[in-house]
Amino acid sequence: MRVALLSSEVAPFAKTGGLADVTGSLPKFLAKLGLEIRVFMPLYREVKKKELPLIKVAENFEFDWDGKEEYFSVWEYRKEPFPVYFIQKDDYYDRDYLYGTAKGDYPDNGERFAFFSKASFETLKKMQYSPQILHCHDWQSAISLAYLKFVYQDDPFFRATRSLFTIHNLAYQGLFEKEILSKIGLPDRLFNMEDLEFYGKVNFLKAGILYATAINTVSPRYSQEIQTPEFGYGLDGLLRKKRSILYGILNGVDYSSWDPQTDTLIPRNYTAQDLRGKKICKEDLFGSFQLPTPRNDIPVIGMVSRLAGQKGFDILCDGLDNIFKLDAHLVILGSGEEKFQNILKTAKKKYPNYLGLKIAFDEPLAHKITAGSDIFLIPSRYEPCGLTQMYSLKYGTIPVVRATGGLDDVIQEFEPEKKRGNGFKFQEYSSDALLSSLGKAVDLYQRRDKWDVLVKNAMSADFSWEKSAQEYVKLYQKIAML
Repeated sequence: MRVALLSSEVAPFAKTGGLADVTGSLPKFLAKLGLEIRVFMPLYREVKKKELPLIKVAENFEFDWDGKEEYFSVWEYRKEPFPVYFIQKDDYYDRDYLYGTAKGDYPDNGERFAFFSKASFETLKKMQYSPQILHCHDWQSAISLAYLKFVYQDDPFFRATRSLFTIHNLAYQGLFEKEILSKIGLPDRLFNMEDLEFYGKVNFLKAGILYATAINTVSPRYSQEIQTPEFGYGLDGLLRKKRSILYGILNGVDYSSWDPQTDTLIPRNYTAQDLRGKKICKEDLFGSFQLPTPRNDIPVIGMVSRLAGQKGFDILCDGLDNIFKLDAHLVILGSGEEKFQNILKTAKKKYPNYLGLKIAFDEPLAHKITAGSDIFLIPSRYEPCGLTQMYSLKYGTIPVVRATGGLDDVIQEFEPEKKRGNGFKFQEYSSDALLSSLGKAVDLYQRRDKWDVLVKNAMSADFSWEKSAQEYVKLYQKIAML
């Protein structure tokens, strides 16, 4: 089966979040299952800086863009078990950041990602690769489905092509003024409620929902949540209409990068059978944050996250004083909304021996926090899937999560007497509910026999990409027949 995967970011080439982790890992496991897959993404400045062994496979491709001839080039990377093709158009992609600066998104993002989408179609034709499945991710490549329906619908090259649109986060939709349609070569008549119009704007993500052969989200629970007003962001009615072709497939984890037995970014490796290395990781973590040497009877709560309301930092910040009354340490790594950064910086001054804080993106430190903490806190308001709870399970770091999206799918409440479950979760989105669940975890930490059972349960959980990739193959096969 021939698959073309379009994404605005792919790890390890360019990354701002979980989208890149998925689109970097899923193709590896699809290739192992025998699929012929090709990945397309823009050639950003961030990619150029990596000085990868890229091969130019096409120069100055020409096609009509906004009524005039435009050009782009294509580069290929062949070190993976599948080829990655980079669309080069320096006017659009040779910038400091992928989507925008701290002041806001780039104003021409609609044109940038529409160009990437259309250029990918032209590249597929030039290389004579006719995909059976076009797999697009999030709003940045969702507009590809509009091109497939309204620009390439009569092209015999794409006659057998079916499509899958994956929603990683419905909150980000790609909204632009109606003039964008003529700029990117789509009919003005699509600006109506039944097509791409959305409260006076053009909605790129809506194109994926409307025109894809099938749609999926990155967890089963999230596929249900987005059909409700609370999580639907104005599209819940449309998604309910599309429920017959809407699926939920839980993201997987690439354990070649996240496994305490082999992780090269932590000071001492360990296994479920021999946890001595975890104690050394804990001591090293305290050194990284310049905290006093930890006492064994006090747990460390770790967080690696964007500092944003969606991630639960409003209820976390409201409950900080009470968290430290639990007699626990808290270490936080992340960056994001200024108000949360300021609250946490103030708390750091108030609790210098109990709060470790780094406002940054730091991949090695993220691994150290995952390995060196005892408890991992994820209080998200909503979470389409989440990967950090899966990472923390593998490291024997017990998740305390809000029961939403993929967090609810992955975490089962621990039942000490039955020795079942792998973490703790709370339902109500409030500081009180967070503190109650966190308190359960801290109390159980003092009961070492019960805690050790929980840690072994957590480390035995398997959320590898092998399982998820097989689900994608089944879905590909189903939609290829439609």
